[in-house]
Amino acid sequence: MNISQVADRTGLPPKTIRYYEEIGLVSPARRDNGYRDYAENDLHNLAFLGRARSLGFSIEDCRALLALYTDRERTSAEVRAIAQEHLKQIEAKIAELQAMQDTLSGLVASCHGDSRHDCPILADLAAEKAD
Repeated sequence: MNISQVADRTGLPPKTIRYYEEIGLVSPARRDNGYRDYAENDLHNLAFLGRARSLGFSIEDCRALLALYTDRERTSAEVRAIAQEHLKQIEAKIAELQAMQDTLSGLVASCHGDSRHDCPILADLAAEKAD
């Protein structure tokens, strides 16, 4: 299979597929003319990587998950630990975004949004932070 066929089947852009090859996540065979020749296994691994990346796993997490996926001696605890750590990171980001939303909502509510010169939003942004 050539790269455009793999891109169509996985939904990944060719540039991403080339990048995954460059960093060693996939290693397609090469034809005599030098073109990449993707096997079904490469297609499957690329789809796996696409799904893992869509869930926000880092490249290094993807590398570890792919290695665990192909390791028949692995334990599910190893996989769970990676997913659990990623989930903690997502939860922390959500909490941070929630705090940002709460702050910005309060600022927007405090601004009259009329022809007045004073603006609580700008005043808050310009305020010095207390240590």
